[in-house]
Amino acid sequence: MVRPSNPTRASPTWIGTVKCLGTPHLSGNSNSTQIVLSRRTRLPEHMMTRNPFFPKFTELPTDIPIFPLSGAVVMPGVQLPLNIFEPRYLNMVFDALASDHLIGMIQPTSTTLTDEVPEIHRVGCAGRMTSYSETSDGRIVLVLTGVCRFQVVRETEGRRGYRRVVANWERFAADYHQNQEKIADRKGFLSSLKSYCQLRGVEVPWEDVEKMADGDLTNLLCAHLPLSPEDKQALIETLPTGERAALMRGLLDMASVSNIHGTEHRH
Repeated sequence: MVRPSNPTRASPTWIGTVKCLGTPHLSGNSNSTQIVLSRRTRLPEHMMTRNPFFPKFTELPTDIPIFPLSGAVVMPGVQLPLNIFEPRYLNMVFDALASDHLIGMIQPTSTTLTDEVPEIHRVGCAGRMTSYSETSDGRIVLVLTGVCRFQVVRETEGRRGYRRVVANWERFAADYHQNQEKIADRKGFLSSLKSYCQLRGVEVPWEDVEKMADGDLTNLLCAHLPLSPEDKQALIETLPTGERAALMRGLLDMASVSNIHGTEHRH
């Protein structure tokens, strides 16, 4: 299992992470969420070139361990803090540390979520462990930094209790490109985002957000806004930045309208 950990700023590839206030949003029941951006480094055009330890696209492995977890999403360049304590996932971390440090985050399907071995979606995102520490009570606190999305070709034989898949990266080769597609109406997108965050109690450092490149911004929001697992999955699977931003804006607007109507009905 996993618990959300306190965010860390140890990694040189920092874009952002999330601080949970109240019930952790990874469980899908967030009371309040705070998106935190680093103020120690300039936000570059694209973070993928900032970490020399990331594999080249041609070096990405075909066989990777996966961590099926609903609502926990990593995207390229974005950090996801995790608190690992279940034995099979401790094994996964140890094995990844002994090889390429990569773990594939993927969501189980909603219809099989409570199954002992749930079915998984066909698209996830691999992250590299960029920060790692051990605790005196047997937990591992780590940070995954997103590297590249992948398509599941098939599931292979598990290892030491955790699951593995054959991954195809070709569809998402653009995750390595530095030339990012722009958001068509960035001003309107930010307006929808501000309305959503105000209604949902999400705290965002707007000055920092306005400096972020469009692709990095949409990736950060996809990973850390308290959207439903189904909405997050739809965003993960949408390739072009512009289309993903348009989809996200639609989801934010629908959630805002639903929230307003729900408030009106209670009064």
